[in-house]
Amino acid sequence: MIYAEEDFLQLSGLQHFAFCRRQWALIHIEQQWKENLRTVEGDLFHHRAHDGQSRERRGNTLILRGISVSSPTLGISGKCDVVEFHADPNGVSLHGEEGLWTPFPVEYKRGAPKAHQADELQLCAQAMCLEEMLCCTIPEGALFYGETRRRTAVSFSVELRSRVKELLEEMHQLYRRGHTPKVRRSKSCNACSLQELCLPALMKGSDVDAYLRQAMEETP
Repeated sequence: MIYAEEDFLQLSGLQHFAFCRRQWALIHIEQQWKENLRTVEGDLFHHRAHDGQSRERRGNTLILRGISVSSPTLGISGKCDVVEFHADPNGVSLHGEEGLWTPFPVEYKRGAPKAHQADELQLCAQAMCLEEMLCCTIPEGALFYGETRRRTAVSFSVELRSRVKELLEEMHQLYRRGHTPKVRRSKSCNACSLQELCLPALMKGSDVDAYLRQAMEETP
């Protein structure tokens, strides 16, 4: 399936969706957002990643920041924090540059490596967009975490790519329906910036409308 540009979803939403489908829907369908310390620190960290010249050479490596990417096949668009292009005789040509290059996406994250795959899925989606745009194959990339100050290598396996496609298909279906999933209470709720909007402790298995109706009925 090929998506029209007006139907593209935000690439960054894949991370939200993998973390919590309800959080993604509140942000991307209902247009709700609430800042907390983690989101502010994360924004500042990404701004620093994009600081400086957009094009930088370090030996056999060309570094580009804030590259816009998209994929009509996946139906997403967004930006990469950093893409390193390593000189490679088996790579692809780049406009304005001599030689051949292999892309290596690097995503910057505020905290530390996580138990879930949300960050890896987002990075893999970036790589898949770059592959479609540049007609190449990108085997791996890296996540740089601000808390550890180290890179974590990510291999773009068949399984990871398949998971990206599955989640994006589900995202498109929910977006077309305008559907916000019900609460699924977990430990992750405590760190969510939308906790006060989502009301996970109150909502449990009920939807928002049911909760409001019950509250009105109990009001004397």
